[in-house]
Amino acid sequence: MKIIQFEERYRQDFIDFNTDWIVSNFGFLEKHDIETFEKIDDELRKGAMIFFAVENDTALAACMAMPMSETTWEICKLASNKNVPHKGAGSAVFKTSMDWALEHGAQRLFILSNSKLKPALHIYKKFGFKEVKLDNYEYVRGDIAFEYKA
Repeated sequence: MKIIQFEERYRQDFIDFNTDWIVSNFGFLEKHDIETFEKIDDELRKGAMIFFAVENDTALAACMAMPMSETTWEICKLASNKNVPHKGAGSAVFKTSMDWALEHGAQRLFILSNSKLKPALHIYKKFGFKEVKLDNYEYVRGDIAFEYKA
Protein backbone atom coordinates (compact mmCIF):
# COMPACT_ATOMS: atom_id res chain seq x y z
CA MET A 1 0.00 0.00 0.00
CA LYS A 2 1.23 3.48 -0.80
CA ILE A 3 -0.16 6.91 0.07
CA ILE A 4 -0.44 9.35 -2.81
CA GLN A 5 -1.65 12.90 -3.32
CA PHE A 6 -4.74 13.61 -5.40
CA GLU A 7 -4.70 12.18 -8.91
CA GLU A 8 -7.54 12.80 -11.33
CA ARG A 9 -8.03 9.08 -11.93
CA TYR A 10 -9.09 8.64 -8.28
CA ARG A 11 -11.47 11.63 -8.12
CA GLN A 12 -14.58 9.48 -8.54
CA ASP A 13 -13.35 7.03 -5.89
CA PHE A 14 -13.17 9.92 -3.41
CA ILE A 15 -16.74 10.92 -4.26
CA ASP A 16 -18.05 7.33 -4.34
CA PHE A 17 -16.42 6.25 -1.05
CA ASN A 18 -17.83 9.26 0.75
CA THR A 19 -21.25 9.12 -0.88
CA ASP A 20 -21.62 5.43 -0.04
CA TRP A 21 -20.46 5.93 3.54
CA ILE A 22 -22.69 8.95 4.18
CA VAL A 23 -25.79 7.49 2.54
CA SER A 24 -25.38 4.06 4.17
CA ASN A 25 -24.99 5.65 7.63
CA PHE A 26 -27.34 8.63 7.38
CA GLY A 27 -29.60 8.11 4.35
CA PHE A 28 -28.73 11.19 2.29
CA LEU A 29 -26.05 13.67 1.27
CA GLU A 30 -26.23 17.17 2.68
CA LYS A 31 -25.67 20.44 0.81
CA HIS A 32 -22.13 20.75 2.27
CA ASP A 33 -21.23 17.29 0.93
CA ILE A 34 -22.38 18.05 -2.59
CA GLU A 35 -20.58 21.41 -2.56
CA THR A 36 -17.33 19.72 -1.50
CA PHE A 37 -17.60 17.18 -4.32
CA GLU A 38 -18.43 19.87 -6.89
CA LYS A 39 -15.60 22.17 -5.76
CA ILE A 40 -12.69 19.75 -5.43
CA ASP A 41 -10.59 21.72 -7.94
CA ASP A 42 -11.32 25.03 -6.20
CA GLU A 43 -10.31 23.61 -2.83
CA LEU A 44 -7.11 22.11 -4.24
CA ARG A 45 -6.20 25.53 -5.70
CA LYS A 46 -6.70 27.05 -2.22
CA GLY A 47 -4.21 24.59 -0.71
CA ALA A 48 -6.35 21.59 0.18
CA MET A 49 -5.14 18.10 -0.60
CA ILE A 50 -6.82 14.72 -0.90
CA PHE A 51 -4.76 11.67 -0.07
CA PHE A 52 -5.40 8.13 -1.22
CA ALA A 53 -4.17 4.80 0.06
CA VAL A 54 -3.60 2.79 -3.12
CA GLU A 55 -2.65 -0.81 -3.74
CA ASN A 56 -2.36 -2.37 -7.20
CA ASP A 57 -3.93 0.80 -8.70
CA THR A 58 -7.02 0.37 -6.50
CA ALA A 59 -7.92 3.13 -4.06
CA LEU A 60 -8.49 1.72 -0.57
CA ALA A 61 -9.25 4.92 1.39
CA ALA A 62 -9.24 8.70 1.03
CA CYS A 63 -9.07 11.74 3.30
CA MET A 64 -8.98 15.50 2.70
CA ALA A 65 -7.10 18.29 4.46
CA MET A 66 -8.72 21.65 3.76
CA PRO A 67 -7.82 25.13 5.02
CA MET A 68 -10.58 26.94 6.93
CA SER A 69 -8.34 29.91 7.76
CA GLU A 70 -4.63 30.57 7.70
CA THR A 71 -4.02 28.57 10.87
CA THR A 72 -7.08 26.28 11.14
CA TRP A 73 -7.57 23.35 8.81
CA GLU A 74 -10.35 20.80 8.59
CA ILE A 75 -9.59 17.12 8.21
CA CYS A 76 -12.62 15.76 6.41
CA LYS A 77 -14.17 13.23 4.06
CA LEU A 78 -12.35 10.22 5.52
CA ALA A 79 -13.84 7.18 3.81
CA SER A 80 -12.81 3.80 2.48
CA ASN A 81 -13.51 1.31 -0.26
CA LYS A 82 -16.07 -1.11 1.20
CA ASN A 83 -15.24 -3.77 -1.41
CA VAL A 84 -11.56 -4.29 -0.59
CA PRO A 85 -9.75 -5.30 2.63
CA HIS A 86 -7.68 -2.30 3.69
CA LYS A 87 -6.25 -2.71 7.17
CA GLY A 88 -4.68 0.56 8.21
CA ALA A 89 -5.53 2.48 5.04
CA GLY A 90 -7.90 4.88 6.82
CA SER A 91 -5.38 5.66 9.54
CA ALA A 92 -2.64 6.14 6.95
CA VAL A 93 -4.54 8.69 4.83
CA PHE A 94 -5.80 10.44 7.96
CA LYS A 95 -2.28 10.85 9.38
CA THR A 96 -0.94 12.02 6.02
CA SER A 97 -3.74 14.61 5.83
CA MET A 98 -2.84 15.84 9.33
CA ASP A 99 0.83 16.11 8.40
CA TRP A 100 0.01 18.03 5.19
CA ALA A 101 -2.07 20.59 7.08
CA LEU A 102 0.57 21.05 9.79
CA GLU A 103 3.33 21.41 7.19
CA HIS A 104 1.23 24.11 5.48
CA GLY A 105 0.75 26.32 8.51
CA ALA A 106 -2.05 24.73 10.50
CA GLN A 107 -1.86 25.36 14.22
CA ARG A 108 -5.28 23.82 14.83
CA LEU A 109 -6.93 20.88 13.08
CA PHE A 110 -10.70 20.49 13.21
CA ILE A 111 -13.12 17.59 12.57
CA LEU A 112 -16.91 17.38 12.51
CA SER A 113 -18.34 13.90 12.95
CA ASN A 114 -21.10 11.77 14.42
CA SER A 115 -20.88 9.95 17.74
CA LYS A 116 -22.12 6.64 16.29
CA LEU A 117 -19.10 6.32 13.97
CA LYS A 118 -16.94 4.38 16.41
CA PRO A 119 -14.12 3.39 13.99
CA ALA A 120 -13.64 7.01 12.88
CA LEU A 121 -13.76 8.30 16.46
CA HIS A 122 -11.08 5.77 17.37
CA ILE A 123 -8.80 7.13 14.62
CA TYR A 124 -9.30 10.73 15.76
CA LYS A 125 -8.46 9.91 19.36
CA LYS A 126 -5.53 7.70 18.36
CA PHE A 127 -3.89 10.72 16.70
CA GLY A 128 -4.42 13.08 19.63
CA PHE A 129 -7.68 14.86 18.78
CA LYS A 130 -9.79 16.05 21.72
CA GLU A 131 -13.55 16.56 21.71
CA VAL A 132 -14.82 20.15 21.66
CA LYS A 133 -18.38 21.40 22.11
CA LEU A 134 -19.96 23.59 19.44
CA ASP A 135 -23.12 25.67 19.28
CA ASN A 136 -23.66 24.68 15.64
CA TYR A 137 -22.44 21.41 14.10
CA GLU A 138 -23.24 22.63 10.54
CA TYR A 139 -24.38 19.22 9.30
CA VAL A 140 -27.68 17.57 10.22
CA ARG A 141 -25.69 14.43 11.06
CA GLY A 142 -23.00 16.31 12.98
CA ASP A 143 -23.18 15.87 16.74
CA ILE A 144 -19.53 15.76 17.79
CA ALA A 145 -16.42 17.79 16.96
CA PHE A 146 -12.72 17.38 17.62
CA GLU A 147 -9.64 19.52 17.47
CA TYR A 148 -5.93 19.00 17.54
CA LYS A 149 -3.59 21.82 18.52
CA ALA A 150 -0.05 21.81 17.22
